[in-house]
Amino acid sequence: MAANIFGRYVWLIEQFRRYGRLTYNEVNSLWRKSGLSYGEDDDIPLRTFHNHRKAIFDIFDVDIVCDIKGGYKYYIDGIEDLEKDNLRLWLIDSYTTMNQIQADSKLKGRILFENVPSGHKWLSVITEAMRNNQTLQISHHGFGRSEAWDFDIEPYYLKVVKRRWYVLARSPYYSERNSRINKEKGEKRDEDVYMVYALDRILDCRPTGKTFTINKDFDIEIYFRGCCGIIHSDEDPIKVVVKAYNKGSDYLRTLPLHESQRELVELRTDEAAYFEMLVCPTYDLYQSLLAQADQIEVVEPESVRKQMRNFAKNLMSYYQE
Repeated sequence: MAANIFGRYVWLIEQFRRYGRLTYNEVNSLWRKSGLSYGEDDDIPLRTFHNHRKAIFDIFDVDIVCDIKGGYKYYIDGIEDLEKDNLRLWLIDSYTTMNQIQADSKLKGRILFENVPSGHKWLSVITEAMRNNQTLQISHHGFGRSEAWDFDIEPYYLKVVKRRWYVLARSPYYSERNSRINKEKGEKRDEDVYMVYALDRILDCRPTGKTFTINKDFDIEIYFRGCCGIIHSDEDPIKVVVKAYNKGSDYLRTLPLHESQRELVELRTDEAAYFEMLVCPTYDLYQSLLAQADQIEVVEPESVRKQMRNFAKNLMSYYQE
């Protein structure tokens, strides 16, 4: 029963996202057709509907309000903010899909999901530590290392990139080391060092019993400014212009390489389209560019063109007869 009620919450949010404004009667009409109801006579009682609205606000911070002057139509207040919140949308979309599959037996076996080889078992440990500002000790086996390394982290953020979960954390070890070097040698190294760790490379994760204080000056948006994935850069973003051929332009329009991407409409031709973005030329960027194969060409800057040329030469050497 509890699962069914939670399913109603998610279903209601999705209806208002899809249709905008709905009367109470229109909500019930959609409910009877949804596959989640028990039949044509199964309505959501008005009192229950209002209770659901309150629960939705408490759980998802989504406020479904009533426009009395507009015909007693309900709508999501601040829908623009919701559509920009990737975490809430991801949760809502995931539960919506699960609801529909469970409600309709015809869909079972007809929706294929991509396996995400990530360290899901550490998510609850890390999120609890984030909530309570607890230091964690992890055993991390990074790529290129012969064995795992045990050390403490102060978890700040979780992020999903290309089917992998990552935790961004302050490193007490490197932060204290830099602080000591600054005092002893008079250098000016960062005394707050942040690292990113893939959860699927963590072999063990446990609370240390110690707590930490969040650095209020840390800004995740600034930290990942211009980044196309998980790799951080201390350099300022640069303007990169790419030329897309054939269907490559449609792909970039529907799935931008970076949030700053915009099409240079004035340069568009029948053969190609041009896109500009402000990004950091990290390995994540080059992976995204190379994933487009021969459908895009980097126009500027020359430094990025040169690096793409090097990648192309390496590829050619692999496939020589």
